[in-house]
Parts: sequence; structure tokens; C-alpha cells
Amino acid sequence: QVQLVESGGGLVQAGDSLRLSCAASTRTFSEHAMAWFRQAPGKEREFVAAIAWSSTTYYANSVKDRFPISRDHAKNTAYLQMNSLKRADTAVYYCVAERYWRGRRSHAEFSNWGQGTQVPVSS
Repeated sequence: QVQLVESGGGLVQAGDSLRLSCAASTRTFSEHAMAWFRQAPGKEREFVAAIAWSSTTYYANSVKDRFPISRDHAKNTAYLQMNSLKRADTAVYYCVAERYWRGRRSHAEFSNWGQGTQVPVSS
């Protein structure tokens, strides 16, 4: 089991940038894919971005070119840099991790979840 602690959320205005961090407590961080999901009020949880152990990245079409994902193996931390935020990006953002991830973007593919951090975007 991997403990994940997110930070960096908060109220922002449309057009602003924000960086989310996710610290993972595991000795096998390099073997885990890290990803972000989000859930907006009244909507289902959706995939945002992922970065494999190899640093290959995957993005939802809605955030591609705006939300680069990265990881720092020395710090056991993953990041989601959110640029040009829109009101539609308002959600609770969850950091997730999975060892030997198969590349599927379903939330069911990830067994380790953070507590979530809120990102409200105002107009």
C-alpha cells in the first residue's frame, strides 16, 4: 500500500496557473505509474493525466497542452502543472499510484489514492 499526500490546491481565477504535488511513501516509487483523476460536483471521476515509470506521459484531451505531468524520483513526488485554468477545471483532484500499471485510464486500474485536493476556479 502506498500513502499519497497531495498539496497545492486552492481557489484560483480563470487563466491562472497552479501546481499540484503528490508525495508518495514507497521504496518502489520508480516502479509505480503516477496519475491524476478529478471529480467535479455531480459528475463522475475522470482521468486527467498519467506518467509511467518510464516517464511516458498520457493526457485527457481536455487538458492536453495545458496540464503537463512530471515526476521527481529523488523526491518520490509527482506534479501536475495546471496552466490556463478554466471554470470547467473546477474539481477535487486525486493523486493515484499503481505498480506495474497496464496503461488503462480507468480509475479501477489504480489501487492507491490520495485524499484529494480541491481546485475551485472562479471566472
